[in-house]
Amino acid sequence: MKNEEQNPEPTRFAVNIEMWYEGDFVSRIDQAHAQGFSAIEFWLLDGKDLEAGAARLREHGMVVTQFTAWPFCKELNDPRTGAEKFLEAIERACEVAGVFPGCELFTVVLGDDVEGVSREEMHAAAIEKIRLAVPLLERAGKTMIIEPMNPYNHPDHCFYGSAEGVAVCRVVGSPHVKLNYDLFHMQRFEGNLIDNLRRSREWIGYIQLADSPDRHEPGTGEVNYKAVLQVVKEIGYDGFVGLECEPEDGDVERAAQRVWELG
Repeated sequence: MKNEEQNPEPTRFAVNIEMWYEGDFVSRIDQAHAQGFSAIEFWLLDGKDLEAGAARLREHGMVVTQFTAWPFCKELNDPRTGAEKFLEAIERACEVAGVFPGCELFTVVLGDDVEGVSREEMHAAAIEKIRLAVPLLERAGKTMIIEPMNPYNHPDHCFYGSAEGVAVCRVVGSPHVKLNYDLFHMQRFEGNLIDNLRRSREWIGYIQLADSPDRHEPGTGEVNYKAVLQVVKEIGYDGFVGLECEPEDGDVERAAQRVWELG
């Protein structure tokens, strides 16, 4: 269990219930609560009893930090497709986020490469459609966080690294569109985590982590997460850090203990 006395201002973690636990949506919430987590994140909305989950979260006094509103769908970055499907997904995500306690964010993943379309054209298509969603975000008071990936885990994808992430957010130009800054993807793609965190701070809406290269909890790979999380605090990020990592050998108790030791 978590030792709150180790650090007067500990990092707040949100456990990814898709990667840590088994069972239905409500059962996974219960498992997170039993391990001492006060916040969760998850992936797609489909196949979940959302109302029952929201009720259980309130019962436990827990919050949802973010979920995936739009997965790897080429419609977003394909200039030959319209925005209707994407806007419908964002409108639904705004409604669902309003049901979950504490939920202000949801993730959008740009699509894989579209044959015959340049990277610049794919980014421009995504930017155009994201801009159309901004009024929906403004009305709901929610924020879309777009997530750059890495080419080792997600080859042939159209959106990698902090530079592309910042560039897209800058062009969209809305405080309701920021980055889901997944440190695992950033380490795999470009490294230099501390410097790039400082350079990207203005556009960071949420932070996730996993150790590299095997995507397990901190302490199982090459990243000095104690140092990295100290810089996360230094740049003024005070939100939850998402544990989008798979516990090594499926051992959730050991994984949680390693997380609490980070402080």
